[in-house]
Amino acid sequence: MSRMFVTRSRYAIPISVSAGVLVLTGCTPSLTLTTAPLDPTPAVSIAAAPQGGTGIDPDTEVVIEAELGRLTQVSVLGPDGEVPGILSQDGSRWSATGPPLDYSTTYTIAAQAADARGRVNSMNSSFSTLEPEKFFKASVSPSAGEVVGVGEPIIVNFNKKVENKAEVEAAMIVRTTEPVLGAWAWRDDQTAEFRPKTLWPGDMNVEVDLNLTGVQAKPGVFGKSNSTDTFSFRPSMVSVVDAETHTMEVFRGGELINTIPITTGKAGFETRSGTKVLISKERSRIMDAATGGTAESSAEYYRVNAEYAMRLNYTGEFVHAAPWSVGSQGNANVSHGCVGMSTANGEWWWNQNEIGDVVVVENTSREQGDDGNGITIWNATWEEWLAKSLAGPQFTKPLQQQPETAPAPA
Repeated sequence: MSRMFVTRSRYAIPISVSAGVLVLTGCTPSLTLTTAPLDPTPAVSIAAAPQGGTGIDPDTEVVIEAELGRLTQVSVLGPDGEVPGILSQDGSRWSATGPPLDYSTTYTIAAQAADARGRVNSMNSSFSTLEPEKFFKASVSPSAGEVVGVGEPIIVNFNKKVENKAEVEAAMIVRTTEPVLGAWAWRDDQTAEFRPKTLWPGDMNVEVDLNLTGVQAKPGVFGKSNSTDTFSFRPSMVSVVDAETHTMEVFRGGELINTIPITTGKAGFETRSGTKVLISKERSRIMDAATGGTAESSAEYYRVNAEYAMRLNYTGEFVHAAPWSVGSQGNANVSHGCVGMSTANGEWWWNQNEIGDVVVVENTSREQGDDGNGITIWNATWEEWLAKSLAGPQFTKPLQQQPETAPAPA
């Protein structure tokens, strides 16, 4: 440190100089200037996380930082090559991008940084990720690339029972082109479903991110990998069947486009009321009353070929063409639970609808409920749905582009 003592005088002051020291001489005060050698130690320091150790979670973010300087070289190397990363604008921080690290793998870190004087510091380190003995996997429905109706839930099926439901639920992210309020709910220990508070909006792209790497379904059972599935909802198609007025009103995008005379189930064979989702589509199908428990010797037994059939549940309710009941359509209920209409109307309706579209049945004495007989989730109230959720209600996240990857500084 330099020290300086100064006293003003009107007299001239002789000056003398000796090695490294400047001395001002005179009658009284003097000024002495000394200098110190430059510190040879670089001021910049480098820190990395993780740094050293084993059993590191593969989902750990790899970050390298320079204090009081800029990173000039960064390399994070695994068996498959360089880990991609991005450098902050001020050069002080490098962060890994892309997928999580691999399990049971050793990574090496080499970094250099320079301070404002150009002095360089280096760091070399390594760490190893954990080595699980057991893994679990998951699959998503609708599957990637599908286009479905607005009644479809997102269903995630796990190949092992999930005990840590809150941790797994937090790792499942739904992204949409516009925010939608929804929630995950657990059907059982191996099935989680996501639905909005109301039906999905139509014309929407959806992405489901399962960030399961490093997540434990139960102690010692880790997520095998991360995955992303994308699918789309087609324009909204909702048909409302009124068993009292014997009509079906068909709505596309919320607008009424047709009203069709229909018949529903008669006494003893009432169609179930509730919100249902179309689960199959067939150009024609043999309808056999025996599958519903009617004996072949009964006067109620039938076996017919029904055209333009779309299934509502697993116990035999369909919407289909029923030319044999045209005289009753629009004024009476005469079926064994199916929604029947003329062949012309059946063909038109069949062409308008796809799997996942919605049929709401009203004003019958029999309720569907959320009983799993088909896709019946919309018959649960929002409060009932949230009771089976760990995270509770949440808005879907926005769809986003992959971040641009910057190479390590040269």
